[in-house]
Amino acid sequence: METIVVYSAENSIRLKFVLDWLLKERLHINYTITSSERDTENLPFFISYGKALPNSFSIPDEHILWRRGADQLEPKTGTWKDIPTLFAVPGNEYTIPFDLLSALFFLLSRYEEYYSYNPDKHGRYPAVNSILYKKGWLTRPLADEWVSAFRKQVQAASGIHIGATPFVFLPTYDIDMAYSHIYKGVGRIVGAYVRALVKGDVKQISERTQVLKKKQKDPYDSFRWLRQLHKEYDCKPLYFVLSSFKTTAFDKNIHPEHPAMVRVIKNLVRESTIGVHPSYFSERGGALGKEKKVLEQVSGRSINISRQHYIKLKMPQTYRLLLENSIAEDYSMGYGSHLGFRAGTGNSFLWYDVEKDAITPLRIFPFCFMDTTAHYEAKLSATEAFEKLEAMSKKLHNTGSTMITVFHNFSLGTSVEWRGWRQAYEHFMQEQTKGHS
Repeated sequence: METIVVYSAENSIRLKFVLDWLLKERLHINYTITSSERDTENLPFFISYGKALPNSFSIPDEHILWRRGADQLEPKTGTWKDIPTLFAVPGNEYTIPFDLLSALFFLLSRYEEYYSYNPDKHGRYPAVNSILYKKGWLTRPLADEWVSAFRKQVQAASGIHIGATPFVFLPTYDIDMAYSHIYKGVGRIVGAYVRALVKGDVKQISERTQVLKKKQKDPYDSFRWLRQLHKEYDCKPLYFVLSSFKTTAFDKNIHPEHPAMVRVIKNLVRESTIGVHPSYFSERGGALGKEKKVLEQVSGRSINISRQHYIKLKMPQTYRLLLENSIAEDYSMGYGSHLGFRAGTGNSFLWYDVEKDAITPLRIFPFCFMDTTAHYEAKLSATEAFEKLEAMSKKLHNTGSTMITVFHNFSLGTSVEWRGWRQAYEHFMQEQTKGHS
């Protein structure tokens, strides 16, 4: 592995965080930091941060990496190689016209989510508050585009071969409700009938009756079909299982120890890695730890990955709670209300706790698309939703990034509400895995 010298008059844990991700993780290059200009005098190539030194790839310094906490910032925007930028710096003194390192830190740390804000109805940071949304850049993996352009320019200037990273597709699923009609208990079944009667929904009444009489398969039961799909296209999926003990307005899965749910979990374990899908109120009374424990007992596996139900992610409380419960990887980095890249990237990164100014061991895996967001929030048809997904996929292919999608078993079942989604998803998976099946 090649080593590059980075000059910076100052040093900080923030600088280390960004350089580790940019150089080590994304470009597979080692680096050493020096604060002495004399150390760079005879180097044919090096990166200079904050000063345009001879023979260097120079990057301006907007002084974000030397701060503590999260002061309110208004990054100037610009353009570099037809890519929108943050922390733009006018003039042509430097090799690139923006503070790439601060821009990466701003997006990856989710710096703006530490500002005061009015949460949405689920207590979440609103996507519309983010600079990427405000500028119309939410569906672009800007950080990945910057890294891709940076790689090409550094390679050309240094003569160091820096191989492009391969595109990776990772399908993931949330099991919020394993079944629509069956295994719900008499009270919930009667209640569902009453609600359907009030609405005059004859189709649902008929469907529910046929399912309960075992004359028709439950419309949410897509598990066997998914297993066959993953086998055909050689995919290794992740499943996040809601394991709440109580039924609430937001937690509607059957009990994790119900025999039917036990069967579902054990079957999922045979083909995939499973994680916990913390319930809506999981931050209260040690609920997360209890849900994780029962899922481990039922599955017979140690659980160390998670994704928040309803994407209830709050900085820094949620991630600190996950660390306290021995979660190593979280897949909640996206918006429940909007499609796109919450952190400007499809690639994983370590969580940086801005309040404590500390790099943590929790690895964050961002997603860019969720079926329920496309269907309920954006009001897209299956065709429109997958057109949006294809457009994001193309950008991730072009930058050698990772694409994580979130689907639910019910959207890929036989429910009339989701007509067309199963077929569109199979076609999409076929396209993403060409050459691998």
